[in-house]
Amino acid sequence: MPLPAANKSAYNARVSAPLIYNLFPTLAGDLWTWLAHAKRAQAMGFDWLYLNPIAQPGFSGSLYAVKDHYALNPQLVPPAVEKPLAELSRVIGQIKEETGLRVMIDLVINHASKDAPLAKAHPNWFRHDEKGHLVSPSAIDPSDARKVVVWGDLAEIDNANSADRTGLWAYWTALVQHYVDLGFDGFRCDAAYKVPAQLWTQLIAAARARRSDALFVAETLGCRAAEVRALKAANFDYLCNSSKWWQFDQPWCLDQHAEFGKISPSVAFPESHDTARLAQETDGAVRVQKQRYAFAAAFSAGLLMPIGYEFCFRQRLDVVNTRPADWEQGTTDISGFITAINQLKRNTPVLALEGSWRALSSLDQPTLVLVKTGADVQPVVLAINKDWHASQRINLPSFTEFFADPPAIVRYNGSLSRQPLKRNSLALNPAEIAFIVAD
Repeated sequence: MPLPAANKSAYNARVSAPLIYNLFPTLAGDLWTWLAHAKRAQAMGFDWLYLNPIAQPGFSGSLYAVKDHYALNPQLVPPAVEKPLAELSRVIGQIKEETGLRVMIDLVINHASKDAPLAKAHPNWFRHDEKGHLVSPSAIDPSDARKVVVWGDLAEIDNANSADRTGLWAYWTALVQHYVDLGFDGFRCDAAYKVPAQLWTQLIAAARARRSDALFVAETLGCRAAEVRALKAANFDYLCNSSKWWQFDQPWCLDQHAEFGKISPSVAFPESHDTARLAQETDGAVRVQKQRYAFAAAFSAGLLMPIGYEFCFRQRLDVVNTRPADWEQGTTDISGFITAINQLKRNTPVLALEGSWRALSSLDQPTLVLVKTGADVQPVVLAINKDWHASQRINLPSFTEFFADPPAIVRYNGSLSRQPLKRNSLALNPAEIAFIVAD
């Protein structure tokens, strides 16, 4: 049966908004281990597999300090494989065929390892200081702009002002086409704000000339609002948002969502390879692990979860040192909860849209009520207990503005349950998020 015209945009968003499982390659292991992880991701309802850089790293060993873009990281090459790139392509094809997942790769074009052959072969592609030394890139701490991190193993590439910008941009274009030809369907663009929007436009067009539905996600964390706005011309499919750091007590996250939503929809995450493990930060509080995942799933169109979150792993992913031996044993398995939330996100159209958020209660209380609305879809209301340790009772506002009929409440207790909302107050368990939806 054809969809009503008013529902087509919501349906398209629901089936296309990416649910991304981040397979951190050096924790997972060599190429031949990836399929098993992909099958687990598929079983939880993810539809994308995202790989951090897999190219040969430089002297520091960091995945993000690429030495040779056209060579595979030796740690990821199975024994006796003579043609690693051909085997990589075969494995990607097998993952896509057996799981239906699309596969995304990290695209790092704002810097390279200081010992990369490119730095010697094309010195005018790189930035140099007044003494002629390669310049290292830096970034501000998203939680404190006074803190600046400098990566000394990296050399910053001068994509904006290189004397040979044509040759440099042609190199990146060929690299993107190379990845598409290997079987990759999309790109997570590292530090996208450090690269000119015009270059991204060229690379997106080059990828889509080979794969029309290639997806581009801009990593925009640790940058200023003006730098995000500058990317608007590139027409990224998604940005990464900062909701992971929101504690439900200040308006900045809602304000940022409203502003950046005019540029592109976004991807939220409860933790990433750049952050500490949430389970470590909360001393293994499973209720918080679940709360932050449910909120990330609701907050924006896209969603990303790193490998191990489903097992409440505590050891931080390290771009230099993480190895398969770091896989943690005896952990708590919340994959059932993640599966249920992913299903709720897929089956509730407004949750797959970027939408608009509004607080229906004060931000300075131990509980919070938020509403998410979107064009041509029913809204969803979130009732949040900010308190990680104690139950809280919340007085609910009238929902007649949002629902024509009395709504239902969706909660998780071993599985998601949906019941009519019969009271104007609600007792929430510690760190609980309840979804109030059209019945």
